Amino acid sequence: MITKKILIFGASGQIGRYCIRRFVKNNYRVTAVTRNLHKKGYLLKTQAPIGYLDIIETNIFDEERLKELISNTDVCLNLIGILHEKGKVNTFKNIHSIFPKKLSEICKLKKTKLIHISALGLENANDSKYAVSKVNGEKFIRENLPDSTIIRPSLVYSVDDNLTTKFMSLLSVLPIFPLYYNGKTKFTPIHASELAELISNIISNELYSKNIEAIGPEILTFKEILQILMKCIKKNRLLLPMPLFLAKLSALAMKILPEPLITLDQINLLKYDNIKTKKGITNFDIGFPSKLRFEETVMKYAFNWTEGGQFSNSEKLEN
Repeated sequence: MITKKILIFGASGQIGRYCIRRFVKNNYRVTAVTRNLHKKGYLLKTQAPIGYLDIIETNIFDEERLKELISNTDVCLNLIGILHEKGKVNTFKNIHSIFPKKLSEICKLKKTKLIHISALGLENANDSKYAVSKVNGEKFIRENLPDSTIIRPSLVYSVDDNLTTKFMSLLSVLPIFPLYYNGKTKFTPIHASELAELISNIISNELYSKNIEAIGPEILTFKEILQILMKCIKKNRLLLPMPLFLAKLSALAMKILPEPLITLDQINLLKYDNIKTKKGITNFDIGFPSKLRFEETVMKYAFNWTEGGQFSNSEKLEN
């Protein structure tokens, strides 16, 4: 029997796909919203059995359509986020501030619970447009809907991510890799499956009206993360500290690329650690600790970037 109806914005990303698979196990009915059904629909259709998942294409800034979708929903989950801006619509302000503001207003009107995914370690990052837009989005939500749940994850990774997979692709071919701020920035990586499990537990246990920091079981520096990825793909690369002015120049040069390796805004953000805050409440504090360790978990899919693939450790097969 279907017990809850969940509406997901940003469902086609790595977190969304893990959430869909987890929700349907709880007999939740899921409606996944996408801005491009032609590109994302085929992937979303594989995430749940028939009858448990509806896929809707819409403009997320269409207020009347949002009201229609939210009016028939128990819980609204917002996973939408961007790492760099594209054009006049996909800006940090529109996606991270204005959309959550509108979403919280409608959820309040329709008496729908809201779970919003933000990010960890943004409070002091006033020189990052990404961080400022995320913080403002949280502020608008709290003003409009105080009983919403805001989750602030650290680095989220999985075989479906755009971080470990991108770095392993680069490390497999580049002899030298740049270290920003000497690679000292700290992270607490959490696997996407455990973040999805946390969200599912929040819904099933109705743990609303909270700010929750979602962290993994270990603290790793940016340099340690790169060293682990090199170990996983069996490559030895030179990690070269890059002077800040060169890092910013390279980011400006890469700005013309459709998917830049790093942006000026991200370089500014890398100054700030991505770990539990002093007064923060984490998934560990509310009884849902994460257990998957970064190296052990990445090793399970890193063979995609090793010579010989998953059989790279095996003896040569005879014809």
